[in-house]
Amino acid sequence: MTDPTTPSDVASAVSLSRRELLTGAAGVIGGAVLAGLPMSVDGQGAKPTAPVVPPPARPVVPLDATKLQGAPTAPLGMRSDFESPTRAPYGETTGSSLTPLQDLTGNITPSDLHFERHHAGIPALDPERHTLTIHGLVDRPLTFSLNDIKRFPQVTRTYFVECSGNGRNSYRDPKPDMTPQKVSGMVSTSEWTGVPLATLLREAGVKPEATWFLAEGGDACLLTRSVPIAKAWDDAMIVWAQNGESLRPAQGYPLRLLLPGWEGNINVKWIRRIELGTQPWMTRWETSKYTDPLPNGTARIFTFEIDAKSIITSPAAPNTLASQGWHSVNGLAWSGRGRIARVEVSTDGGGTWHDAEFLNAPQPKSTVRFQYMWEWKGGESVLLSRATDEAGFVQPTRTALIAERGLGTDYHYNQIVGWKVDGAGHVTFHGAT
Repeated sequence: MTDPTTPSDVASAVSLSRRELLTGAAGVIGGAVLAGLPMSVDGQGAKPTAPVVPPPARPVVPLDATKLQGAPTAPLGMRSDFESPTRAPYGETTGSSLTPLQDLTGNITPSDLHFERHHAGIPALDPERHTLTIHGLVDRPLTFSLNDIKRFPQVTRTYFVECSGNGRNSYRDPKPDMTPQKVSGMVSTSEWTGVPLATLLREAGVKPEATWFLAEGGDACLLTRSVPIAKAWDDAMIVWAQNGESLRPAQGYPLRLLLPGWEGNINVKWIRRIELGTQPWMTRWETSKYTDPLPNGTARIFTFEIDAKSIITSPAAPNTLASQGWHSVNGLAWSGRGRIARVEVSTDGGGTWHDAEFLNAPQPKSTVRFQYMWEWKGGESVLLSRATDEAGFVQPTRTALIAERGLGTDYHYNQIVGWKVDGAGHVTFHGAT
């Protein structure tokens, strides 16, 4: 650990108010509502640039695998040739890759399918040269190497991360051919390993007057976000591992700030600097990017917590039900305010609701997989899911969300969505709830 160089940023004050049910606002600033409804490059707004690749030919395997020797051992495991889940990339250096929710089961997202969102590409960082500096209102400014941080007591916890723009397209312009990946593919869940941020702050000796900290990433755009220090004392982590291995470069290798339950962009990747202060820094990411226009001419700012949300991932578009009879209607639910307390499923477009069962124990700020057994008798059905978290927040309809925030709201889309099944079993997206 060595003494750092400590640049200081200009700060300006903002008053915070209590979050309200649907607006979820931690604070509101004056400002004009964005004109029109342009699809920004954040989250799912950018236009796809990846080439269209035809589906691969079906693999050829022996008719009887018991008559031949199998494949040899290998340095790295591979998926079956019959399984080929892939992310859906948008944009280039500023862009996203969406997780194929419809291809996954259980609760954990494979690391190579965890969604991506970055603003200046993925930096190439040497773990032996990368450091994290903590300075500002502290008794002992410190710079930690990766190995320094690994010497502290470790913790391993499972949390989801969701982009604040997840679901923008399905909110503003729902289309029948949307898949779970297109509707809500910017949420992923991992087992994270690291050290509580509070441990590092105690090592540096945070002064009592410090109420906020600035987190700075080591990418080319130097993404910086202001965080109330209460989050650091609560459950914030500096992580270096994900699902049993080092972080993937797109997930912040070698070090990432993890703020469980808070919007993805503030979980600063490639973190290299934390500065303690007395007020938010009002960085450009907070004043011009991650603000949320409202119908009354103001805009929300510092909308940290992810609202209660769910999505059915099977059955889903573009699949077709092969036969009448019983089917597992299952999907994922999550909330940034704690555990999911209840998920209900409707098979008649919201006319009646039924409790779903949980397939894993709900954990705070993590996804839970739910299931409802449904007998399809060949008629038309509309399948919907509705989540309630332990704080009592209930997922709203799209109509209710538009009434509260307007169609131009830019972040935190948690409206009820679902799937329409026609008489022939064809499944299409149903977003007009």
